[in-house]
Amino acid sequence: MRSGQSQFGFLALAFLLGSASVRAQIPPETTQSSVPGKDSTSKAPLNESRPPAPTPAAGALKENPKDGLKYVRIPPGTFMMGCSPGDSKCSRDEKPTHQVTISKGFWRGQTLVTVAAYKRFSAATGQPMPPAPSFNSGWGHESMPIVNVNWDEAKAYCQWAGGRVPTEAEWEYAARGGSSGARYGELDEIAWYYKNGGGNGTHDVAQKRANGFGLYDTLGNAWEWVSDWYDPSYYQNSPSSDPAGPASGTIRILRGGSWAPYPKDVRVSFRYHVYPVGMYAYGGGLRCTGEANVPWKIATNSGP
Repeated sequence: MRSGQSQFGFLALAFLLGSASVRAQIPPETTQSSVPGKDSTSKAPLNESRPPAPTPAAGALKENPKDGLKYVRIPPGTFMMGCSPGDSKCSRDEKPTHQVTISKGFWRGQTLVTVAAYKRFSAATGQPMPPAPSFNSGWGHESMPIVNVNWDEAKAYCQWAGGRVPTEAEWEYAARGGSSGARYGELDEIAWYYKNGGGNGTHDVAQKRANGFGLYDTLGNAWEWVSDWYDPSYYQNSPSSDPAGPASGTIRILRGGSWAPYPKDVRVSFRYHVYPVGMYAYGGGLRCTGEANVPWKIATNSGP
């Protein structure tokens, strides 16, 4: 009797082990049901996210359908902000030189905002054109940069165009174009200023050599507004990553110089601090910044 029981137990154990072996070879269930003629195990899970869109390369161009201008892709990066090495013309508010990281890429106007682009804004919004300067009577020269724009008007234009006024750090990072010097080239080759422009007014955009990022007139021709409030000691304790300027203030900042200044003011670190209105005598202009994901279309040619 015991021999029969032992034999029965052995057979039962073999059956159970064989069943476990078969179960181990069955593939796990997929997230989709089987379809005749198709291999359901090769399908992706239903909750799998799509890969992100590729990041445009540095230097790529987009064309803004609203203002008709081209914008250049500026990559993230780290640079030394403030007084450039060997620059003896620096003021105290340009010091100390300090390391700044721009953590996100952005789009930057390839040129200064032109009269033609600002006319589009004026027609679309009802915002009046600023007072025309004597050297561009009636705003007849549409390829010249718009000037006599105050800070509020610059902000309104950039918002209408789908962008914003850049921070001071973004402005200097893009304006340097990878250069550590006070200028990214010989002044007469890259900028219109008092000496070569005669002090008589602006010139058509993009007539001088572009910087390393492909931006024109980052120095000279027309001043550019930035978003920051001005604090002469801000560089002494500003954040090292994406500084946005003081939280409040009464004075704003213009950068880059214009057709009027002497060379000492046409330097990439020079900070011209003014009240945000009443800039009509000094050629206040602008150049907008767009976030990395702006929906503007890719430009079909690289010219301004």
